[in-house]
Amino acid sequence: MALITTGNGFIRNLEKFGSLGVYVPLEGGFEGRYRRRLRAAGYVTLPMTARGLGDVAAYLTGVHGVRPPHLGKKSSGSGAAVGSVYYLPPVVNYQLEQLPPKSKGLVLWIIEGYILSDQEVEFLTTLPSLEPKVKVVVERGGDRSFRWLPLKDTFSASYQVG
Repeated sequence: MALITTGNGFIRNLEKFGSLGVYVPLEGGFEGRYRRRLRAAGYVTLPMTARGLGDVAAYLTGVHGVRPPHLGKKSSGSGAAVGSVYYLPPVVNYQLEQLPPKSKGLVLWIIEGYILSDQEVEFLTTLPSLEPKVKVVVERGGDRSFRWLPLKDTFSASYQVG
């Protein structure tokens, strides 16, 4: 990889495919450079981790319930002693409403994406077609240099659509 990269090929491929699977060097630093390039190109990036997402479709595009950790306290009453459910707005829709007027769109940058199932990756692949202002970058693993593929090409070999 060149010492100074403009990121133009990365941005072009992201706009063309809508979602990319990236493989990053394990020592880190590259994702910050490419997120800076996206910001300079007019995108807003939202970093998140794949760990603890639960139902990816519900978390990103639907109102979803969460239970905070109980921290040893039990709820009173006749219901289950697991605590109350709090409902949160959809992450993608909320972020799209908050975009600056001249922004090109929202890029979801998901780290630790190697733990996602193929069905979850398939949803992330189709998300840009459902919401055109959303692009998705999923870190699918490590490599010796920063490289990317269309996200649909990163499914495991055992998973076949259709």
